[in-house]
Amino acid sequence: MAWRQLVLTSCLSAAVLLSMLQEGTGVSVGTRQVGGQEAQEAENRQRLWADELRREHHEEQRNESENFAEEQNDEQEERSREAIKQWRQWHYDGLYPSYLYNCHHI
Repeated sequence: MAWRQLVLTSCLSAAVLLSMLQEGTGVSVGTRQVGGQEAQEAENRQRLWADELRREHHEEQRNESENFAEEQNDEQEERSREAIKQWRQWHYDGLYPSYLYNCHHI
């Protein structure tokens, strides 16, 4: 009879211990899930920040490229204007008023 009580008490204590371990595991899994969620949110924030930096970099590159192209076009127009002015001065025959007189200043 003593060994039955011993086995019964052992089984009962084992059942209590297992139930306590399951609850502890559930709590630790819950904290792990919350921690994992926080880690995921931090990773998302980092990814958004990196995307924003990349977007700003591409915008700066595009602006620099546009400014460079605009400056090149302005310089080309100025060179063309100077070349036309020199050609007109060289070929002026004196019969008409000087093109400088008729030139429209913008």
